[in-house]
Amino acid sequence: SVLPGCCRDSWGVLMRIVFYGNWSVSYSSETHHAQALEDLGHEVIRLQEPEVSASALIEESQGAGLFVWIKTHGWDTPDMDDVIQSLRSRGIPIITYHLDLYMGLERWKEYQNNPYLNSLDHFFTVDKAMAEYLNYHTPVQGHYLPAGVSHRECYAIDAPRDLDVVFVGSHNYHHEWKYRQELIGKLREHYGDRFHLFPGDNAPAVRGRDLNLLYARTKVVVGDTLCIGYDYPYYWSDRIYETTGRGGFLIHPKIVGLETQFGDGIHLRFYDYGNFEQLFSLIDHYLVADEEREAIRADGNSHTHAYHTYIHRWQTILKTLEMT
Repeated sequence: SVLPGCCRDSWGVLMRIVFYGNWSVSYSSETHHAQALEDLGHEVIRLQEPEVSASALIEESQGAGLFVWIKTHGWDTPDMDDVIQSLRSRGIPIITYHLDLYMGLERWKEYQNNPYLNSLDHFFTVDKAMAEYLNYHTPVQGHYLPAGVSHRECYAIDAPRDLDVVFVGSHNYHHEWKYRQELIGKLREHYGDRFHLFPGDNAPAVRGRDLNLLYARTKVVVGDTLCIGYDYPYYWSDRIYETTGRGGFLIHPKIVGLETQFGDGIHLRFYDYGNFEQLFSLIDHYLVADEEREAIRADGNSHTHAYHTYIHRWQTILKTLEMT
């Protein structure tokens, strides 16, 4: 079904959108983006990178109003220059929306010099500094747009709160970010068997409705973002939206700019990066302050549902394209 009031694209008609990316797993960001576009009323043609040839991409883009390309690291399609030339000759915008941090990391060197960047008309990124870099140093138009959560998975479940402290995310993370391992180690040391890591030693990755249920069962979720010392402003993980949107109560380090998205003590709680004494004090408080915790949990969920789903993000993208 089409969501009321938002079924038309920037040009006033429903669009055929060719979406070139990774569809090999159901939980990829591409899947969530495509679902948002489809629920806005558009036709989305999912094409798997790099299994579809350049000639097939050109053929599939006949009649398209938009070409979305989420390039996957290490995957290359021959003759993409032909695709780009064909799209531009027909006035079809080539855009991307990436949820990852690149600048400041080792992988930025490879990404910075990749022809992919110059192939795009618009790059929507969750990193404000990268958007500014693109605008100053490349012909690509960079746009800062924070992450979000799938509107189809943005709901809370009512369940007994039988887990005290939970961290959801990889233990062995980027080598540039040692804080993740330190944080998990401190939580394990302080809370013992009251702390749970997903995925962990005997706990698999949790996705879909099972993740909503996990957050519903958890009193306190502790978050983390690869934020380069937490003095790198206007970048944070989509896990913040995933947690609040799926009904979790979240404690997360402060990041400059994050206060524009969420209110401290209203939708979640912030602590100062590296201040474990403050973190433990907050956790201990909310393990027993049931009424206060549940009010923040509920407000965080309703706020995320109202403002921070990929429906909202793609409405912003389509509106931006209309204005350029």
